[in-house]
Amino acid sequence: MYSFIPPLLGLFLATMACVARADEADGAALYAPCAACHGAAAEGNVALQAPRLNHLRPVYILTQLDKFQRGLRGGDAASVAAQQMAESSALLPPEERLPELAFYISELTSPASSSTLQGGDPVAGGRTFMRLCGACHGADAGGNVALNAPRLAGADDWYLLAQLHAFREGQRGRHREDRTGRQMRNMAAMLADKQAMQDVIAYIRSQQE
Repeated sequence: MYSFIPPLLGLFLATMACVARADEADGAALYAPCAACHGAAAEGNVALQAPRLNHLRPVYILTQLDKFQRGLRGGDAASVAAQQMAESSALLPPEERLPELAFYISELTSPASSSTLQGGDPVAGGRTFMRLCGACHGADAGGNVALNAPRLAGADDWYLLAQLHAFREGQRGRHREDRTGRQMRNMAAMLADKQAMQDVIAYIRSQQE
């Protein structure tokens, strides 16, 4: 995967990390509009189709916020949940404050989410994961900042399944500027069926922090 994030963003984010850690109350204020759906600790809410966020690194959170704001995610062909997130991005703080928000979210903690899927085989899923996913997301599903590949370990199983479906069905990764999304569409298409997806998810869930 290749990142479209500006080259100096890493240094900028490192600087903003100090600011975010120094003013937790300010970070909480920035996060307040998000908490209504994603929870006070960014633990997610399956009833609202709002995924857990606090397992993600700041740079990935920032990238996805940028995609929603620029229309690379959440367009007409997207899922209802993605369209709602795109609309909600209007409530986000100014662009220069988004790194603070991303760091604040990444430093929140909550217990691992409960499993909602049954029947996945983590052994079979591990073989598929190593073949298709491990090169970018890491053998332990821990992600790779250099490749803009997010941490998957710790993600909600229902959300992982929804996103694999979205990639396969063209609901996500359609925009020509969403290079990483287009790459994920190709990878998701290699999963033969729902069972293969659930097997991979079972493996990812076995890598919980």
